Amino acid sequence: MPITDLKKALAYEYPEDVGAYTSDDVILYHLGVGAGVPATDSNELEYTYEKNLKVLPTFSTVIKVGPGVNIFDMFKNVPGMDINPAMMLHGEQETVIHQQLPPEGKIHSTARIANIFDKTKAALAILEVNGSTPEGDLIFTNRYSVFLRGEGGFGGDSGPKSSNEAPDREPDGVVESPTLPQQCLLYRLNGDKNPLHVDPEAAKKAGFDAPILLGLCSYGIACKAVIDGALNGDVTQVASYKVRFHGIAYPGDTYLTSYWREGNTILFETKSKERGTLIISNAAITCVDS
Repeated sequence: MPITDLKKALAYEYPEDVGAYTSDDVILYHLGVGAGVPATDSNELEYTYEKNLKVLPTFSTVIKVGPGVNIFDMFKNVPGMDINPAMMLHGEQETVIHQQLPPEGKIHSTARIANIFDKTKAALAILEVNGSTPEGDLIFTNRYSVFLRGEGGFGGDSGPKSSNEAPDREPDGVVESPTLPQQCLLYRLNGDKNPLHVDPEAAKKAGFDAPILLGLCSYGIACKAVIDGALNGDVTQVASYKVRFHGIAYPGDTYLTSYWREGNTILFETKSKERGTLIISNAAITCVDS
């Protein structure tokens, strides 16, 4: 049983970490989530050319924290937890932007297990990572919701109910985002080297026909789609962003992101055009107050 001492796990704080990134790192990330098509489009160049470079809020998920950018590594050696990586599943992701990410800089990060919920058949652990300037000003908060399969039923709080469901009406817009057959090979250069996403044998052992796209890659693709389609490419309008990873995607899939405006919130979901299956659901971008 991986949760041996709930109180000890919740009390643990990771050592503070310091990382740095350059505009090249930002551009590589943007290319990894499909930016640059068409290559000479003025909006795409703002993602892929250091002149007037803007930064997607989801770039914060690949800035190095702790042991690395693979979140499953973050659960290693946590007091009160003995995690089997094979039983872990990245279920949801949330990013809160406190101030706009610059094109380059240094980040001081702190992390903790913010909560562990009882989902009956699984436990849901919330890893919270805060990134700040060297002066201590908070820039972003990332919350990684990870299911620990088979470890529920310990009598804990079940956590908040589902939210951000897509409305029962036609979407206000649909954005099409093609991916490359080599998308995983490109995205993994941001730091997550899990062989599941590149090695056919590793994928087969995990029960997949072929390597699958990384969840955080889909996270970035969908974010860019909504920003481009609903916010005219203005990354500074994003105050927070949250999704549920509903299903898998394969390199070469075309993402169809449908969005609905609801006041200051943009609800959306993302499907595979070729397979008609949901990739991302229960998703929303909350915009800054105008």
